[in-house]
Amino acid sequence: MRLGMFMMPVHPPGRPMASTFEEDAEKSVLADQLGFDEVWMGEHFTATTEPYPSPMMFFAALLPRTRSITFGTAVINIPNHHPAVVAAEAAQFDHMCKGRFMMGVGPGGLVSDFELFKVPDVHGRNRMVVEATTMIQKIWTQDPPYDLLGEFWNIKITDAIMPELGVGFMPKPYQKPHPPISISLASPNSGSARTAAQQGWGMISANIIPTYSVATHWDLYSKACAELGKKPTGENWRVSRNVLVAPTDAEAEERVFGEQASNRYFFTYIRDVLNRVGILVILKPRPDMPDDEATPDVILKECVIYGSPKTVLDKLVAFRDRVGPFGTLLMTGMDWGGPNGAWERDGMRLLAQEVMPKFRQHVTASARSAKVDTGFASDRALT
Repeated sequence: MRLGMFMMPVHPPGRPMASTFEEDAEKSVLADQLGFDEVWMGEHFTATTEPYPSPMMFFAALLPRTRSITFGTAVINIPNHHPAVVAAEAAQFDHMCKGRFMMGVGPGGLVSDFELFKVPDVHGRNRMVVEATTMIQKIWTQDPPYDLLGEFWNIKITDAIMPELGVGFMPKPYQKPHPPISISLASPNSGSARTAAQQGWGMISANIIPTYSVATHWDLYSKACAELGKKPTGENWRVSRNVLVAPTDAEAEERVFGEQASNRYFFTYIRDVLNRVGILVILKPRPDMPDDEATPDVILKECVIYGSPKTVLDKLVAFRDRVGPFGTLLMTGMDWGGPNGAWERDGMRLLAQEVMPKFRQHVTASARSAKVDTGFASDRALT
């Protein structure tokens, strides 16, 4: 059971970019110091709330400031890029960080990015992800000539190849055969779960979706694996959640539901955005819930795991029992405005030092118990 940080802070729209970069860098360095295993950053071209067109550029600045934390893109929105550019830049960064890199990919989720890059069709974007990522893997594992033909892109270097001069060769990653690849999932019964099973990729379940929706990801992935003759494993499944740990339950509730709370701001903001684009259902604890009942308070109670260390441990155990055997918990980073910086630093420390050791013990004990009971590792057990 690994612990990571997912950077989807939703900073206030008017904050200067430089200050958000400084804050998120400080948060990443703190995660490294506290023993977090991973830090993931999203990609948006047209949102001042999450102003990161290049997560790898952000990570590159963190290399001399961190020791062991692994960096992940959550995600590179493939329809915004030519796959050859992604392949080359990701290979470069993998060498720069000596293999501390995981590549998350996805179709994107920001309507203004869709308009900018002229990719409005969701089905087309999903096909682009599979096509481009397959091409990237081929680039990473072969020498020229390259002759990759697809529905959306053609990648070809067949003439201008000079082996003795190194001309015509695309860069290969530091990790062999390539960095681990994961795909994002942000809706119930997401077809990306099936894609992950088919392609052998990991999954990253979004933080903004309710518990039942996360559970559908494992169910669909497991069924797809069974159809393919594979044994499903949660080892490469990452689940993002808003987690807030405080010294007491009462303090945690105030830090989540209070008027100054970044979690309240975050889900109020996300609810407004998704409501305006007609997909509020993504946030609803029940898909048949009327819109007016899906208030920020209702969504907060569903999507935030909060409380004292003991309460959060109990909630994490119950959550994992409900959704399936994910192998990494990704805590969502929030904006540090007002008192939230102190609250989140406190929460990160309590989660890493007081909750996760016991959560890991529980996961390991459950896996061993399943082996004793069945004679083999249960599909729902993970060591």
